[in-house]
Order: sequence, then C-alpha cells, then structure tokens
Amino acid sequence: MNLSVQPLTDPAAVAALEPLAQELVEAALAEERDEGAPAGAGRGVLERALDSDCGLILRAEAEDGEVAGLLVCGPLADPLAGDVRPMVQLLWTAAPYRRRGLARGLVEQASQTLRARGHRTLAARAGHNDDALISMGERWGFVRSFELLVRDE
Repeated sequence: MNLSVQPLTDPAAVAALEPLAQELVEAALAEERDEGAPAGAGRGVLERALDSDCGLILRAEAEDGEVAGLLVCGPLADPLAGDVRPMVQLLWTAAPYRRRGLARGLVEQASQTLRARGHRTLAARAGHNDDALISMGERWGFVRSFELLVRDE
C-alpha cells in the first residue's frame, strides 16, 4: 500500500472534498435522524475544521491521485466548562484500503499534529450500539469519557 497523507489547508483543495464529506455526514446521521443531513452539512464540517486551531483535514491519496482515506477533526466545545478540544468528526477509508491500518494511521498522525499544537486530548464519537467502533476506538487508546443521554419526545 503506497499512499501519501497530506494535511489540507488550501480552501480550493478542501472544496474538492465537499461531495465526499456530505456523503459521510449523511451516512453518519442516517441512523440517528429520519430527515437526514441538511444540504451543505459536509461543507460546514470542512469549513469549521479549516477555521479552528482544533481543526485538521488529512487526505490519504493513492499513487493515481484517488482519495484513499479522509480524516476531519473539528472543535468540540464542552457546554459547561467552555473548553474546546479537537474531535474526529469524519474518518473514512475507501474499500480497497480497509483493514490495512490506514484509519489508525490517520488517527495517529492527527493526534501527533494536534499534540504539536498543544492539544493533549482527541475526542471521537460512536453510537451507543456500535460495539465494533467502540472496541476499535478503545484498542486505539480512546476511553469513554461521558455518555450523552437523549430523550426523544
């Protein structure tokens, strides 16, 4: 697997990822919301990543220029303390590159980059029934920090 991973800071390069980001947001929200993701949600995730010190966009690219993986971190604000920390908001690998350590490598690179900026923690989210994702996150060093309780009316 011969891939290059680059952080993206150029708005034009990031804009090219908007359709993929929208698709990933829609997939992530499909289990939670009947109405799906609003138009432009993917663009919003990318823009918030560009505009924040907690933000980071990593694109893994194959030799032929194909996007092989994507990680987007953005700000997560604690509503009580007001602390802001980086959070993995989108993490994706193309099917031919799965189960080869690419996602873990993207998370590790993001963690190192954000640590160099002074961020000691990296957050991520998983649905409460997504045992596979939770288990994977725990293998990668994430720990459950708090549970979000939601009551639908």
